[in-house]
Amino acid sequence: MEVIKITPRGYCYGVVDAIQLAKRVAKDPAYPRPVYILGMIVHNRHVVQSLTDEYGIITLDGDDRLKLLDRIESGTVIFTAHGVSPAVKQAAQAKGLVCVDATCPDVTVTHELIKKFAANGFHIIYIGKRGHPEPEGAMGEAPGRVHLVETKEDVEVLDLPEGPIAVTTQTTLSQWDTAELIKFIKQRYPNAIVHNDICFATQSRQEAAATQSAEADVVFVVGDQRSNNSNRLVQVVREMAGKPAYLIDTVDDIKLEWLRGAKKVAVTAGSSTPTHLTRAVIQYLESLDPIP
Repeated sequence: MEVIKITPRGYCYGVVDAIQLAKRVAKDPAYPRPVYILGMIVHNRHVVQSLTDEYGIITLDGDDRLKLLDRIESGTVIFTAHGVSPAVKQAAQAKGLVCVDATCPDVTVTHELIKKFAANGFHIIYIGKRGHPEPEGAMGEAPGRVHLVETKEDVEVLDLPEGPIAVTTQTTLSQWDTAELIKFIKQRYPNAIVHNDICFATQSRQEAAATQSAEADVVFVVGDQRSNNSNRLVQVVREMAGKPAYLIDTVDDIKLEWLRGAKKVAVTAGSSTPTHLTRAVIQYLESLDPIP
C-alpha cells in the first residue's frame, strides 16, 4: 500500500529538550534521589514508561500539581514541558525539594505575557482546554485575572470588570478553531490585545496534515489519547482535509476495516510521539496489499 509520510511530524524541540533534561538529571548523582516528574513529562505513555524502566524516574499523575506534591517527601522533582504555576514552584521549594524546570520555552513565553499583562492591570482571556496541565500552570501566574475559555458559549458568559483586556492561548490548539474564537472575542471586546501563542511546531504540523493528506484515502495520527496536539491533528484532517482520520497509539490499534478500498494512506504523528512508533506504523502499512 502506498503511504504518504506527512512532514513535519513527531517530536518538537520542546519535547526533545524536556526528555533529554529528565535523562540528564536521572544520570547525574548530584541530584538527590528519588527523582520524580510532576505529571507526564510529555503526553505519551511510552515516553513515560521508558523513563521509568531505563532511568528509574517516578512519574506522579492523576491530580493537579499541588496535590501531587503532597506525595513527595524528599528528592528531586522535575516540572513537565507543560509548565507549572508559581504556587507549585514555591510549594516544592518549601518542602526542600531540588527543582528542575523542563517547561517548553514557548509555554514560558505565555507565562511571561500573563505576568506582564496582570501587573499592568489587565484581565486575561486564556483560550485553552479545561483539565489540561498547560492552562493550569499558565492561569496560576495571575489567579483571579486569567479567565479560561474553550468555546463561544464560554465567552458569552464572561463577566469581566472594567479595564483593559488581553487574550492569549494554549500552545497546542487547532489554529483554525482558535482564530474563529479570537474573532468572536474581538467582536465582544474590540479593544482587547491579542497574542495567539499556538507554537510554530503545532501550526506547521497542522498545516502539513491539512494539505499533505489531500491525496490520501485514510489518515493515521500516531499519538497518545491524552495528547492535545495529537487529537487536534485528527480534528484538522477531518475538518480541513475532509478525510477519515484515526488516532492510534501503536501499530496494534490499526483496524483493517479502516483500510477497505483505500489505495493511499497518510501518516503523521503528534509532537510527543516517539519516532520508532511512527516508523512501525509506516512499515506495517507499506507491507499491506490494498484491501478491496
